[in-house]
Amino acid sequence: MLRVKAALLFLAVAITAHADWTIRSAHSELGRAGVVHRQVSLEDPETNESVTIDLALFSTKSCTLRVIDQPAPPRSDLAHAMGQERCLAGVNGGYFDPNYAPIGLLISDGKMIAPLQRARLITGVLAASPREVKILRAREFSRQQKFNAAVQCGPFLVDQGRSVRSLEKTRTARRTFAAVGSVNRAALGFCSDVSLAELAKILATTRLADDFRVERALNLDGGSSSAFWVARESSAFSIPEQKTVRDFVGVVPK
Repeated sequence: MLRVKAALLFLAVAITAHADWTIRSAHSELGRAGVVHRQVSLEDPETNESVTIDLALFSTKSCTLRVIDQPAPPRSDLAHAMGQERCLAGVNGGYFDPNYAPIGLLISDGKMIAPLQRARLITGVLAASPREVKILRAREFSRQQKFNAAVQCGPFLVDQGRSVRSLEKTRTARRTFAAVGSVNRAALGFCSDVSLAELAKILATTRLADDFRVERALNLDGGSSSAFWVARESSAFSIPEQKTVRDFVGVVPK
């Protein structure tokens, strides 16, 4: 019986290891103010599926985040807004209804545009001040912390360095996300078609950059809203959104 249990344990470990995503290739290019664009191609050896993740990695000592709100038409696309606002990198922001009203907390340039909501999907808040960038559980957020920028979204993907359980496993789509790590490092990211559960697993188990280990990660509005932009030394890199969105999250120098 002990031998059978040991064999089953070995098999379970082997299957888990086999299911991990592996990096096929990775490339980094320096942008402005120390922001790094890193593009990583990964493959799941078990299914032969592949995804590409683009990251805008930055130090929270030299950069912070700004929410760029577009309350009324005409509304810019991400690339235009990032250039106009002189951002270093950026992604689309949070959810909005058919009338472009934000769903959940939205703070732009210190002004509250929409209040915090309690809802199953929007469980987290990406928040920033001149001092710090944080990803908070909705229950952890407080107005007393005086954030200049905040967007409520979700679901949480990674918490305490571990992927969140019970995330959706079958529906694949383009994804954008924010992540914070140790040693004053943070990132905005884009991933090609993948499920929420697989994205969480990748972020928690794969070292996408040598100097960045994800401690917390939050899913932003995905699908056709997903967009990514970063200003590099050679030229800007852009993945455009497929529809107009309400707001953007941009990396700006302190």
